[in-house]
Amino acid sequence: MLLSTTDDEVLAAAEELGEELRTAQQEQSQFEFNSLLMRCNDAIGREIGIDYGSACGAGDDCC
Repeated sequence: MLLSTTDDEVLAAAEELGEELRTAQQEQSQFEFNSLLMRCNDAIGREIGIDYGSACGAGDDCC
């Protein structure tokens, strides 16, 4: 599948966010990281209209 520029930009942004979250997980307490992750998921959900809790199911690993 050939990705458009827009798709490439979205994937690049997602990869960058993933790297930032990995760094934060190493540098922050578990509570701080979980709070950050919840805020990120809420912001992404508001922006694109996907509720990860509903999409993945509570306790599922959607990665």
